[in-house]
Amino acid sequence: MKRAGKKSLLGGIPSWGLALLTVVLAFVVLMIVGDIIAAIFKISDENVVAELIFYMLYNLIIAAGCFFICRQDYKSIWYVPVLCNVVGIISAIVESTFWKSSLWMVICGGWILSLAAALLGYYRGKKGEQMVL
Repeated sequence: MKRAGKKSLLGGIPSWGLALLTVVLAFVVLMIVGDIIAAIFKISDENVVAELIFYMLYNLIIAAGCFFICRQDYKSIWYVPVLCNVVGIISAIVESTFWKSSLWMVICGGWILSLAAALLGYYRGKKGEQMVL
């Protein structure tokens, strides 16, 4: 038996919707918050370290989203990491300089991190389902 209680606001959204919300949130943080922080601290556009920090934050948001979504619905392991990383996948295909710059290492590292987080969420969700009878 499952516990009866109040559903959260995000509780009724399917996993694919949560994955797309994760993409939007991560992209907003990457672009808008990154620009605001760069303007406040007067970071130039050519500063590679600041760019790497923003992309690492982007990757952490994506990985956290993959973990929580796959923990909530472990059957979504097949598509959540792909949907969450759709911006990076499209940029890898479309941008001609993606594989020539050092950016590919950070983005691909984020893909691996999100896959690991999704697998961890899958195992935690599967384990939690066995405990609830």
